[in-house]
Amino acid sequence: MTWRASILTLYPAMFPGPLGHSLAGRALAAGAWALDAHDMRAFATDRHRSVDDTPFGGGPGMVLRPDIVDAALDAVDDGRPLICLTPRGAPLTQATIRALAAGPGLVALCGRFEGIDQRVIDARAMREISIGDYVLSGGEPAALVLLDACVRLLPGVMHSHESGREESFTLPLLEYPHYTRPAVWQGRAVPDVLMSGHHADIAAWRRHQAEALTRQRRPDLWHAYRQLPEAATRLIEPRSEGPSP
Repeated sequence: MTWRASILTLYPAMFPGPLGHSLAGRALAAGAWALDAHDMRAFATDRHRSVDDTPFGGGPGMVLRPDIVDAALDAVDDGRPLICLTPRGAPLTQATIRALAAGPGLVALCGRFEGIDQRVIDARAMREISIGDYVLSGGEPAALVLLDACVRLLPGVMHSHESGREESFTLPLLEYPHYTRPAVWQGRAVPDVLMSGHHADIAAWRRHQAEALTRQRRPDLWHAYRQLPEAATRLIEPRSEGPSP
């Protein structure tokens, strides 16, 4: 079964957007995943195609109406996870991405204005997800982030299994620094250990760098990492002992 994403939005032309290019775009063209974007204004019932109204209790802005959102969800709800993208949601994590990528796909609701009537979120038991502690003009950019993170994990999308295994957040660690040619650039040399061909030393250096960066920049991840059993922290292993021939 093809992994499928359905997007509920007021701006369907924003999709696939950047997802139509690079790895995700090639995978979309090849049928490795499918995408359909639905304009919620199509489910409005008045001649002005109204989808929002003023909030009860007063306050600025407008709120997406529950009856309109519910009708839009009816058109696509087939048992896939229902995601509401909102800055007040639970933080998006790589563990959540892996779980969603392993399933049949998802339905993503993109909020606008001041938000979405809570009743439809509760009635549909939607999962509220945030991509960060900041506010966007709408949920569409967040949906693009969510989809990009999921699609790259689908079978055959990334050609190198190792790329996915050693990147940031596979463990609760940030990824180690990377270097390529030229060996010296503007007086800055590539660390000697990476030129040594000694896989065990390289693995140890990369682990040390990942730990140091995480400890400095993400104390929350560092704390989680320190709670792991020792065996679980040995995913970055050398492929062979000693230097390459």
